[in-house]
Amino acid sequence: MIVKAIREGLGRLIVLIDFITRPAKMKRPEVEQQAVNDAVSNMSLYQFYACPFCVKTRRTLHRLNLPMEFRNAAKGSPYRDELLTGGGEIKVPCLRIDEDSDTRWVYESDEIIAYLEQRFGKDSQSQASA
Repeated sequence: MIVKAIREGLGRLIVLIDFITRPAKMKRPEVEQQAVNDAVSNMSLYQFYACPFCVKTRRTLHRLNLPMEFRNAAKGSPYRDELLTGGGEIKVPCLRIDEDSDTRWVYESDEIIAYLEQRFGKDSQSQASA
């Protein structure tokens, strides 16, 4: 009980620090941003609000200006069952990517961030305009 309270308190502190120190959003021309918005409309992030790894992933989403749907996978949530059924385990953060008729489930914050950086980061912009 005490451990759970400490973990919850620390999680909320991390969320507060994240809010105070949130990075600036990447700026793109309107046409490029609309293309990004369309691309991320097929993605969703399964997460817990106060999970440090989820906060880390959400910071990247904010910085890269990716308006993605967040799905709370807490106990009692329908998204928790969806995560287990589709992804195979209840582990967050998890990025669900729906492309064509294929659905990919990417676990681990570092893997999610690497994927997002590669696909939507500054380097991807310079490659797209080259």
